[in-house]
Amino acid sequence: MNFPNYLRLAVVGLVTLASCGKGGPPTASKPGKYSSTTGIEYNTEKGMAVANFKSVPEGPGLIFIEGGRTVLGSQSEDVTMTHDNIERTVTIASFYMDEAEVANIHWLEYLHFIRTDSAEEFYRSALPDTTVWARDLSFNDPYVTYYLRYPGFRYFPVVGVSWLQADDYCTWRTAQVNQRLAGEGSDGGSKKKGGGLFGRKKKADAADAGAEGTASNGGDAKNNISIENGNVLPNYRLPTEAEWEYAAQALVGTQEVGNENQEEKRIYPWDGKTTRNAYGRKQGQFLANFKRGRGDYAGIAGSLNDGAMITEYIYSYPPNDYGLYNMAGNVNEWVQDVYRPLSYQDVEDLNPFRRNGVADPADKYDKKNYQSLIDDHVRVYKGGSWRDVAYWLSPGTRRFMAEDSATATIGFRCAMINAGSNK
Repeated sequence: MNFPNYLRLAVVGLVTLASCGKGGPPTASKPGKYSSTTGIEYNTEKGMAVANFKSVPEGPGLIFIEGGRTVLGSQSEDVTMTHDNIERTVTIASFYMDEAEVANIHWLEYLHFIRTDSAEEFYRSALPDTTVWARDLSFNDPYVTYYLRYPGFRYFPVVGVSWLQADDYCTWRTAQVNQRLAGEGSDGGSKKKGGGLFGRKKKADAADAGAEGTASNGGDAKNNISIENGNVLPNYRLPTEAEWEYAAQALVGTQEVGNENQEEKRIYPWDGKTTRNAYGRKQGQFLANFKRGRGDYAGIAGSLNDGAMITEYIYSYPPNDYGLYNMAGNVNEWVQDVYRPLSYQDVEDLNPFRRNGVADPADKYDKKNYQSLIDDHVRVYKGGSWRDVAYWLSPGTRRFMAEDSATATIGFRCAMINAGSNK
């Protein structure tokens, strides 16, 4: 007897539902052989192709930051009288963040690859401004020449990088990591022409057009970069201000299991009200690289305060309770947000973020007549630096600078969403 197609589908659907009862409901890594809503078989001529997926690939250099509810805002006296980060309760979704600041060696790697496969104009635009070290009344001239390229500074944080340059680095890093994960690799420094992210066009490939659930039609799913395959990572990017501040607080280290109350607060990314280590063999040692006072960048020879006259090795000083290094001091760090003084009251309470021209337009600020420095091209930076006093080490403090500007005191680290999971 010949059954209509819709009856066949109904029978298959019942079989599918029955199998779900034995093996449990479908999951991202075990979607089953059939659709749980139509009963149509996957990976057939008519069915949608569904790639194998185990878990999100591991992103190099990243630390998992478990999200949750917290109180953001300044924990100390507002000495600048800006009142631009008043306390408020928010929730931050789990995400990933670089365990340390992007270092000189990482930026030199970036320059190496884009010099190979991108336009010369873009390569030149990616060069850090090494003259940020130059001072009219200070002999910092050697840093102009040596800080970026000398091997001894390899794992010191890159500086002289604008927000725009840092954002471009995130784009490049995403492409390089995902090419490697997808099995294609990269040029490896070869002189091959015609590829690249910046300034040269790639040839179109007919196999690049894929079905909804998988990589290219007829292609090898393992070697095709696509979101649907699950063989790529989400974009590396600059963290939002809220993410950065949340990660710097690291209150996970003070939270009792099963206790829903947030009973502890931190002035700095560590316990206590001082900048010195209060425990163990390193008791009394400074926990960050900062300026102790007027003219005191490191302390007296033989008994240095923090051991760093300028920047320091990116893994110096103890990490916070998330495992992140130098979330206070060493260098300030760029974050995604456009600066507005009232962001704390404007942005939403779930994953707060300030973007251009929303709720508080730039034309409210009289920059044309030099009555304000605020527009849609100034970005927030956080964390304090080797040249800042302890006040700026508090996660709740915030400052801003034009996105195309750079200094010897600002670097950055990357972040990434936690895709497909709330944990």
